[in-house]
Parts: sequence; C-alpha cells; structure tokens
Amino acid sequence: MKDVIIYTDGACSGNPGAGGWCAILMHGEAQKQLSGSERETTNNRMELLAVIRGLEALKYPCNVAVYSDSAYVCNAVENGWLNAWIDNGWRTADKKAVKNVDLWQMLTTLMKKHKVCFVKVKGHADNEYNNACDKAARAEIDKLRKNK
Repeated sequence: MKDVIIYTDGACSGNPGAGGWCAILMHGEAQKQLSGSERETTNNRMELLAVIRGLEALKYPCNVAVYSDSAYVCNAVENGWLNAWIDNGWRTADKKAVKNVDLWQMLTTLMKKHKVCFVKVKGHADNEYNNACDKAARAEIDKLRKNK
C-alpha cells in the first residue's frame, strides 16, 4: 500500500454560516489540493468534510496519515469515541444523538478502505500545509460570498 499524507482544514464564517474546506494530498513528490464550500454549515462539518474529500480522492487503499488542527475529528478517532458511538447506536456517552452522524458514517466507511491515523497539529501556527489549507478554506468562503 502507498503511504499518503493528507493535511486538512475547515473554516466557517459564523457557526453556522458559510463554510469552506481544504485537503492537500501528498505522495512522494506529488501533491494535489482539493477545496470546496457550503452555504450553511458548521466548522465541525467542514473539518470532517475536508478529511472525507481527501480520503475519497485516493484511488487505491493506502496507509494515510491525516494531519488536522481539529480536536473534534482527531480525538473522536484516536481516543475511541467514534467506535463507542457506533457501538452505542450513534449515541454519545450521555445518550445524546451524535452530531454530524451522516459525515461520521461516511468517514467510517472510508476508514475501512484505508489504514488511517490522525495527527493533531496546532492551528494557525507555523505548519506550512495547515496554513495553506486554512487559507484555501477561507478563500472558498470568500468565493461563496461573491457569488450570492
């Protein structure tokens, strides 16, 4: 299996509000940047969608390291919350419905195809690729506003 690195970020202007996402995929020297937007969404949905779109772009099963500044996404997977939600019928530990279940289900399906680990990075710091993702996600929001 190929080793792939994916940097992701999501942004929202208002929460909920206009949102954008970006994923930068890297394999060896090759890089590909993907981005998109939604008119009425939340920051957490954009963070999740960035990861999903990045994984969907992979043509074959891969070993993937996802770098994200989203504690919501990284902790849910790496701390076992996602598996607990699945085991509890998409309910949290306090029996509330899991938010963004549609996206979590999509991510779960993609994670069965690829071997994925998540690495939490500090947002808005000195990580070149995280900063590039943030800039692209915010540019998607700006494009939405211009095309009203």
